[in-house]
Amino acid sequence: MRDRADFDPIRTARHLLFEARSATLATLLPGGAPYASLVTVGTGIDSAPILLLSRLARHTTNILAEPRVSLLIADRINGEPLESARVSLTGSIARSDDPALRRRFIARHPSASEYAQFTDFAFWRMEVAGAHLVAGFGHIADLALADLTNKIDDAGGLIAAEEHALAHMNADHQDAIELYATRLLGEAPGAWRMVGIDPAGCELVLGKTVRRLDFPHRVTTPDALRKTLVDLAQKARSA
Repeated sequence: MRDRADFDPIRTARHLLFEARSATLATLLPGGAPYASLVTVGTGIDSAPILLLSRLARHTTNILAEPRVSLLIADRINGEPLESARVSLTGSIARSDDPALRRRFIARHPSASEYAQFTDFAFWRMEVAGAHLVAGFGHIADLALADLTNKIDDAGGLIAAEEHALAHMNADHQDAIELYATRLLGEAPGAWRMVGIDPAGCELVLGKTVRRLDFPHRVTTPDALRKTLVDLAQKARSA
């Protein structure tokens, strides 16, 4: 277990969110009783959780009547479940037709492209109000919205370039992506893909594994992104 002095609750919670593939969604049944269900999850460029839900599911019926929800994201490690880090997000959820959210979600969950086309499925974006993190004994913290949210109001250039940058990296610089995963994140070699970029970092995926790579500084333009990725590749090669 890490020393308390090394505990960074914001970084821990953000990595749980950005690396999650599934979560437990809590909604309210008619009459107010809680209802929990398992869902797949992605993130928007602002870090908002994104869900793909069927209109036929009970949790969607609950949301349509009461949009207040909670989302529990737990680190999937072997061993004692209560030793795993987990974060409970609270807020409200609303349907979204933003194509960027669809693209980012399907990049993380390629199999979702099949049923995302069904008329009863839709994407939903959660507006997080706060979070409660438990990461082991003595590692507990309440977090505010600002702790988890990526500031994007000054990142229009990066937002516009994200899709092209991802396609370029995955097509032409797969070797650099693998270096990020193996040398900077300590993962095994493989055909890693970059599936999301935001001002604070990016996500890499291999099979069912998602890893978050933090940038050393905020990035808001395509030129700054290019320089940051080159610098990280050089750092990885010299590691």
